[in-house]
Amino acid sequence: MNPIAIRPARPEDADPIWAILEPTIRAGETYALPRDGSREAMLTYWFAPGNRVFVAEQAGAVFGTYALRANQPGGGSHVANAGFMTRPDATGRGIARAMGAHALTEARDAGFLAMQFNFVVATNDRAVALWRSFGFAEVGRLPAVFRHPTFGLVDAMIMHRTL
Repeated sequence: MNPIAIRPARPEDADPIWAILEPTIRAGETYALPRDGSREAMLTYWFAPGNRVFVAEQAGAVFGTYALRANQPGGGSHVANAGFMTRPDATGRGIARAMGAHALTEARDAGFLAMQFNFVVATNDRAVALWRSFGFAEVGRLPAVFRHPTFGLVDAMIMHRTL
């Protein structure tokens, strides 16, 4: 199998990144974003000021993307936060795991002392298992805060680990 390469996103990556964001956002199962969000609005969200956006490539095709940022400004700026999405056909290829490892290294190298995910949908079993495998702990649970299109109101987890 071809190796996974992760690099900073470039302007010409907008189309392949949208091809990743759109099905995830439209499904409405893992992100608290408007399911009908426009391409422009969702790419603006992903590339917001302060976000460092990366793509994961394999055999010259983009299969995943993540955005790394400070979790909070000011007094909380020493804690990283990130959002991750992969193409639907990337399941089982190790793309998410490679991006997770890369993000932890990037965050540490940028001087962050910890990483925190503020809203991991509890029914997103693959993400929860991945983050636990990287040493993240559930430090809080928000009851019934996410409206899942299949399961109705479900919890979201706050997950954290030091770097």
